Amino acid sequence: MNLNDVKDNLKSQGYKLTNQRKAILDVLMDHKGHVLSAEEIYEKTKERYAKTNVSSIYRNLEILENANLIHRINMNGEASKYKLICNDKHHHHIICKECGKSQSIDFCPLQDIHDEFKDEDFVLTDHRFELYGYCKECIKKKNEQV
Repeated sequence: MNLNDVKDNLKSQGYKLTNQRKAILDVLMDHKGHVLSAEEIYEKTKERYAKTNVSSIYRNLEILENANLIHRINMNGEASKYKLICNDKHHHHIICKECGKSQSIDFCPLQDIHDEFKDEDFVLTDHRFELYGYCKECIKKKNEQV
């Protein structure tokens, strides 16, 4: 997704690509492959755009999520984390609980559930599926500490 795609996407939903939104997207692009909390995004965005405040970060994250530019991941009782959507292809994630590294899964284990509801009086429009564990690097670090 390039900058023009982002602008067009936001414009089609009545939004502009403000300096702050661009700074947030730049931060997420710089950390591609990792999930970041709103607080982490705030700290890193503030370095790029000094006029940033916490409430506007949350407001803009919601706008960017609704515009399908970022993905919010619920981290089992922790604060939500965010990741840039790098493609429009439907996918899911495996996420390291230690370092936050995220990897896409290119298949959908829930497709059968969507197919099951085709003839029902209910239309499924979306779902989320994330798997949590530890990446090789974090497992190695944990084993070295023992």
